[in-house]
Amino acid sequence: MRTQMAAALPRLDRFGARLALFYAGFMFVLGMQVPFLPLWLQSRGLRSQEIAFVLAAPIVVRMFVTPIVSRLVDRHSDTRRALVFASFASVAGFAIIGIAEGFFQILLAFSLTAILFMPIGALADAYALTGLRSRYSGYGSVRLWGSVAFLIANLFAGALLSVIAVHSFIWAIVLALAAMSLFAGLLAPLPAQLGEPTAAAPVSLNFWRLPQFLLIAAAASLIQASHSIYYTFSAVAWTAGGLGSAAVGTLWAIGIGAEIVFFAVSGRLAHHPIALIGMGAAGALLRWTVMGLNPPVLLLPLVQCLHAFSFGATHLGSIQYAGRAAQTRQSATAQADFGAVLAFGGAATTAFSGVLYSAIGGSAYLVMAGMAGIGAMLLVVEGRLRR
Repeated sequence: MRTQMAAALPRLDRFGARLALFYAGFMFVLGMQVPFLPLWLQSRGLRSQEIAFVLAAPIVVRMFVTPIVSRLVDRHSDTRRALVFASFASVAGFAIIGIAEGFFQILLAFSLTAILFMPIGALADAYALTGLRSRYSGYGSVRLWGSVAFLIANLFAGALLSVIAVHSFIWAIVLALAAMSLFAGLLAPLPAQLGEPTAAAPVSLNFWRLPQFLLIAAAASLIQASHSIYYTFSAVAWTAGGLGSAAVGTLWAIGIGAEIVFFAVSGRLAHHPIALIGMGAAGALLRWTVMGLNPPVLLLPLVQCLHAFSFGATHLGSIQYAGRAAQTRQSATAQADFGAVLAFGGAATTAFSGVLYSAIGGSAYLVMAGMAGIGAMLLVVEGRLRR
């Protein structure tokens, strides 16, 4: 039995193992932040609208700052060093957040720290695609360990908050960031021929002037943004419907588990990145349509399994598409520009989701299904342009 389980896990070389460890550290930090950072902000006396402003800061930074940082990194061709610097600097940034007092100090500290922390995702994906390409290894087999760590962090942070005061939670995040920084220091340098500029460097591309790039990015943005109602109100709705917190946590875990399985088998999928995004659109369309029809509780675990497609396939296709679109020295730029379009869709939909859910409740999922459908239509338009 153990032999079969070991055979099912992806085999990683030294480069892949170190990268998987870094992804695990990064996603563990996010797994602590995403569900529980609002509770810490609330413990510091911030009101609901103030909490929303603070949490919106990283999205704005991702849209405007990350593309600039990524261009600088590509110009100097040192993605690994940028990852190490951003990781260690983020530790100091979150420590400053921990001692900040009042809304304006916390907002300022959080915004400045986001300049350091938010580019890490795009830089890590660019570093991963460049290094894994030279080894003919799959991105999904490495990235899945990040999803595993995200799930563990959800459970760990929930248990931790039952034994420590909420206002001390920020220091647990700082410790997790410190561990992530150590993992960043272990990352192997990229091969010289891939990580350094050459005399015959290709002409730089302006991704904002490429209609096909923007169409694919817009399609992926709509698909990912269609998760807004789920991310923001699923726990609220399920609890109001009579489910306990343990059942809600289990449903979330099923979704993350399905994502992990998808990443684990993605190396065997020979699909084009656009086909993967199309698979994500189909999964999201089906998932949110069923959710909008108020399905029985027994059907929810099956619906949650669609997270493997609505998020997993879309994410994998997006990363691979941006990687293929980039020139050798523009990998970080492509990931950042693609991510900026995703961030814009996420920010707009998240801001609107509260009003939408208040107005029509669970039927808001049908609007999310419509967004996924529009994303699928954009993929069709891109396909005709390509032909």
